[in-house]
Amino acid sequence: MSTSHDAIYASPAIRRLREDLALALRAAAHHGLSEGVCNHFSVALPGEAAQFLINPRGLHWSEVGPDDIVLIDAEGKVLAGRHRVEPTALFIHGAVHRIAGHAVVLHCHMPYATALTLTTDRALDPTLSQNAMRFMHRIAIDAEYNGLALGTAEGERIARAMAGKDVAFLGNHGVIVAGGSIAHAYDDLYYLERACLHQVIAQSTGRPLAPVNEALAAQVAAQIQGEREQSDLFFEALRRLLPAPASSLRPQRAAA
Repeated sequence: MSTSHDAIYASPAIRRLREDLALALRAAAHHGLSEGVCNHFSVALPGEAAQFLINPRGLHWSEVGPDDIVLIDAEGKVLAGRHRVEPTALFIHGAVHRIAGHAVVLHCHMPYATALTLTTDRALDPTLSQNAMRFMHRIAIDAEYNGLALGTAEGERIARAMAGKDVAFLGNHGVIVAGGSIAHAYDDLYYLERACLHQVIAQSTGRPLAPVNEALAAQVAAQIQGEREQSDLFFEALRRLLPAPASSLRPQRAAA
């Protein structure tokens, strides 16, 4: 690790990003959105899509603190941090940051959203619940499952399948939620899973569904996107509820 990267990693602005990313991971564990020690959340350094912060390999999301977050480059080299990074994290997140241009990339296999990727529709219907309407015109579907993302080409294929959208349903796989800030992206991730839960429950009744028209759904989406204070307040509430654990309790796994 270079001294310059260590200095960037320790700077107040990047420290805050590390705190927020670690909080989003703990919140996802708290809300039942995590899966073992798999999946990845990342945020690009301001003005630098080729370098980003990401969660470490081998830690459960509930135990991640800001000092566990790792800084890597587009080739997967650890620039700062004390842990290793899981390979698919590099290929998916590096490509989405670089090609799609999103600052924040959250990828997980949360239960109800993933369940919808297993259906022929592949995704949430944004004309059903109010929670779903916030995603009107924001959803991309990648229906071509192609195995684990263990190469640059597969990561780039997924990134291009997003086609300018900030929410992607990956067929037979999971979801990606992207955004401009960690707070807003996490809020979207949380409400995406809630919307998918409501749709799955509604479908399980066997009764006919009652969608609204697309124009109304688009109006609701614009209302929610036009005022995101509620997203910021939710994230600050999570900060109070889910403080970072003591770093001394977690094993160090040196970067390879």
